[in-house]
Amino acid sequence: MADDKSKRGAGDRARVAGGEGYEVSYFARKHDITRQQAEDLIKKVGNSRAKLNDAAAKLKKAK
Repeated sequence: MADDKSKRGAGDRARVAGGEGYEVSYFARKHDITRQQAEDLIKKVGNSRAKLNDAAAKLKKAK
């Protein structure tokens, strides 16, 4: 499903659109992980930004 660029409220910021490459790339850069790791986290945890932030922090600690 395509991201509706006109909807930029809090609900949109609370999720990471896994189908949008630029959002996945941004998330990966933000957490200093690979794009593949970011995609794997989205598949595992879902698209909730809060849950993904926690999972990325745990992943980084495990390195």
